[in-house]
Amino acid sequence: MRMSVFQTYLKLGFFHIFNLQAYDHLVFLLALCAPYVLADWRRVVALVTSFTVGHSLTLALATLGFVQYDVKVIETLIPITILLTCLLNMRQTGRGQERRLDRQRSVLLALPNLLAAIFGLIHGLGFSSYLRELLGRQSRPVLELLAFNLGVELGQLLIVSIILLIGFVVLHLLHAARRDWILVVSGAAAGVAVVLLLGA
Repeated sequence: MRMSVFQTYLKLGFFHIFNLQAYDHLVFLLALCAPYVLADWRRVVALVTSFTVGHSLTLALATLGFVQYDVKVIETLIPITILLTCLLNMRQTGRGQERRLDRQRSVLLALPNLLAAIFGLIHGLGFSSYLRELLGRQSRPVLELLAFNLGVELGQLLIVSIILLIGFVVLHLLHAARRDWILVVSGAAAGVAVVLLLGA
């Protein structure tokens, strides 16, 4: 019975993120992955896991009733996290060659992970409204929270895998410049963020 509950919430978490209706979170993941190529998959997994740690924390606290928040504020902050990620991508790309960009990333290895975790705190509050509706009046849904978070993580990993594969095709098969790829993807994500921000 408990395994059935775990599987149910695992699927709910997976399809909550792997869903076009979750386009704000999808666009954030797109912006997060834009500077990286398929060979950087370990770095991307670390980034996504940092993001998951952040959103798991606030998702649990909000779902269990320890944190209260204004939904409108979170709806405004989510596109801001996307926009800031895009601007950071563009700023780093504008500093010079890819070699220098890669060297900066190796020196400041913890910074992108820290930002991903901080932005995850905000996105976790966005997830919590949906999860609380599912849980109803359950007071200690520990198993459900664990399964839902794991499902979200699996969904995110699948999404970033698709993004990296598309990037591989564009960069290696279509021979696009990496700088152009980063700017186009980040610019598109920033455009979506601005639309979301204006509609918040």
